[in-house]
Amino acid sequence: MCGDLPEAGSCYHRIVAAGARDLSLAEELLAGKPGAFERFVETYRQKIFQYTLLVCGQREDAEEVAQETLLKVFEKVGQLREPAHLKAWVFRIARNACFMRRRKSAFAPAEELSLDELMPRFSDDGNVRRLEIADWSAVPEELAINSQLGAMLRKAIEELPEIYRAVILLRDVEELSTEETAGVLDVSEDAVKTRLHRARLAVRQSLDRYLRGEERAQ
Repeated sequence: MCGDLPEAGSCYHRIVAAGARDLSLAEELLAGKPGAFERFVETYRQKIFQYTLLVCGQREDAEEVAQETLLKVFEKVGQLREPAHLKAWVFRIARNACFMRRRKSAFAPAEELSLDELMPRFSDDGNVRRLEIADWSAVPEELAINSQLGAMLRKAIEELPEIYRAVILLRDVEELSTEETAGVLDVSEDAVKTRLHRARLAVRQSLDRYLRGEERAQ
C-alpha cells in the first residue's frame, strides 16, 4: 500500500512495473504465445487462491474456485478487452465464481456479519469513545516483520465481513486502483472508498489490541 511515506516513490515504481508485466502477459495470452498460460498460472495461482480463500471463507471452496478461475481464464481470454487491466479482469472472474460456489456450499454462512462490533463504541452519554491507537512507529522492526504479527493481520482481515475483506485485499494487497476495484466488485468508487476506510480502521483496531498485548494475554 502506497501512502505519504518516504518509500512511496519506490512503491509507485513497483506498481508501474507490475502493470507493465501484466500488460505484456495479457498480450502474450491474447496472441496465443506458447508458454503464456503457464506463465500466467505461475504468476497468478497464489494470488487467486489468496483472494478466493478470503472471499469464500473455506479452503475446500477456495481451492475449487481457484481452479475454476484458472480454467475460465484459459477459456475466455479472448474476451479480455483491456489488456492493461488483466488483474482486475481475473479477479472479477474469481469473484463471480466464488459467489456461485457460496450459493451451493455447505460452508456458506446463514447471514453476513455486521462490522458494528469492530467499530468504535458509544459511551453512556451518547458520545463516541475516543479511539486510542498504539504508536506503531515505536514498534521494533523485528516485531513489525515477524510471522506472528503477519498471522494476526491475516486473522484480522479474515474476521471482516466479506464486502470489507474483498476491498482491502484488492486495494491494499493486490494494489488495484479504486476504479479497478469498483469494477471487480460491481460497486461505485465512493462505495470502495467507504468500505476501504472502514476495513482499514477495523483491521488497525485488531492489530492495535495485539500490539498492546491484549491478544497475547488471552
